[in-house]
Amino acid sequence: MLYQFCDDFVSLLRSDAPPHPRQLILFSLGGNIHHLFIHIVKIVGIGLNKTGTKTLGECMRCWNMKHISFSANAFDYWRNNDAAAIMRLVEEYDSFEDWPWPLIYKGIDEAFPEAKFILTTRQCPDAWFDSLCRHAETHGPTIFRKLIYGFEMPHSHKREHIHYYEAHTESVRGYFGRNPSKLLEVCWENGDGWEELSNFLALPSPDIPFPHANKSPG
Repeated sequence: MLYQFCDDFVSLLRSDAPPHPRQLILFSLGGNIHHLFIHIVKIVGIGLNKTGTKTLGECMRCWNMKHISFSANAFDYWRNNDAAAIMRLVEEYDSFEDWPWPLIYKGIDEAFPEAKFILTTRQCPDAWFDSLCRHAETHGPTIFRKLIYGFEMPHSHKREHIHYYEAHTESVRGYFGRNPSKLLEVCWENGDGWEELSNFLALPSPDIPFPHANKSPG
């Protein structure tokens, strides 16, 4: 009945309700069964580009998340230190990956205390750098790469890029060391997939092959 639906809805908003990315409520109205997804938790991919972020995004879409990948608007907000505009954008979506989200995970964590974070990594920094170089060769110089890494093209600056990758990984691990249940670290090359994501997010594994987006050698 509708009354039961209202009771269930209120229970989901209680502070002690179990945090799940999405809750499915079934309710009866006029003899028909209806369903309503109630968003509870933000899911934020905070791996650098070329660590499997697009694959993570495809996974979120398989769960019908309202997902946002790279956002030029959000990047401009970050560049202009407009935290309020970023958080207004975060309010609109369920899940996130690519720029600028790895740069602002601490702010998102503070604004959304129940958010969960996923750090995508590569088997080794060299594999990541090689992939980054191939991507740069395809897309050419960009202002985004210049602002983040300090160089428009990575090829002659391996040491600096590797340092950035390693520093970011350690920073994320250090930050969530105080609350490790909020962070999942995955490496698709090592075989991580639906099982790890499903367990972390308390969601059923989709009955489809694991998506590998933008897969390339190395």
